[in-house]
Amino acid sequence: MTRLLVMVLMATLAGYALHALAQGRAEIRTAVTTLGTSSSNGLSFAWFYDAADRTVYMCRTSGASADAIDCKAKAALP
Repeated sequence: MTRLLVMVLMATLAGYALHALAQGRAEIRTAVTTLGTSSSNGLSFAWFYDAADRTVYMCRTSGASADAIDCKAKAALP
């Protein structure tokens, strides 16, 4: 009788563990989407949209230095 009770308890716990694992969700964040680009007189601009934060980013580069990328401008959408 004790062996049967232990087996039923183990089966119940295993079922609960499978149910708990099935309820877990991984947060998958999509990459930012490019909205557009523009360039003029040695300056380049690019606009990106982050769907997770509902934010638009504007990045600027200058032709003088390849490492000079400025992405400080952002706006949150309602």
